[in-house]
Amino acid sequence: MLCATLATILIVPCIMLGALFGKKAAYAMVWLYRRAILFASRWILGIIPEVRGLENIPNEPCVLLAKHQSAWETVALQEIVPLGTYPVFVVKKELLRFPFIGWGMAALRFISIDRKAGRDALAQVVEQGCDRLKNGYTIIIFPEGTRVAPGEKKVYQPGGAFLAKKAGCKAVPIAQNVGELWPRNAFIKRPGKAIISIGPAIDPAGMTGREISRRAEEWIETEMRRLSPHLYPDALPPSENPG
Repeated sequence: MLCATLATILIVPCIMLGALFGKKAAYAMVWLYRRAILFASRWILGIIPEVRGLENIPNEPCVLLAKHQSAWETVALQEIVPLGTYPVFVVKKELLRFPFIGWGMAALRFISIDRKAGRDALAQVVEQGCDRLKNGYTIIIFPEGTRVAPGEKKVYQPGGAFLAKKAGCKAVPIAQNVGELWPRNAFIKRPGKAIISIGPAIDPAGMTGREISRRAEEWIETEMRRLSPHLYPDALPPSENPG
């Protein structure tokens, strides 16, 4: 926490300053921030990243639909975006008011939405997302909308899938298990292997937004059972299933 706080205080103002000179300068500072956080998480906490399926990332701006379990993947997922693109997240607009972190999000042109807007929130994602994709950004979206405890599942929202359909770009499903090492709101973390598993890119041609969303959800939830079978009773063989 001390390392992360220090990196945030020192580097986020540099991100904001870099944004005045263009996105390349801003994201050079983001790269430095990622290096600091991932270095500390590896060598202090013992959390070692392992990326599987990197070949499934297309060589163009796309939409990443990812499982969300902790704060760690908000940094780590930025490492896997296509070369030459810039990662942005979809966040609730209140976060932009947070000192340092929120200011950095605003400087990097994160997509901000009003969660209370209902269907208008979907329109906000699509409108802002299409603009970002046209300008060389890759959009990272957590379809469940919030961090979900390992072994649990929330309703998948179709905003990211509708964005991929509207923009005509590929949607990439992503599963990961880091919530077992870095739980939500937990001060104590555990060492171990943090796996980011990338599924086959979904081409939106000939599909509806809901079909894209459903396919992404099916792949992610199936992969979660492969990564963490001990958390899903339906993934265990009968001899190991206490039910």
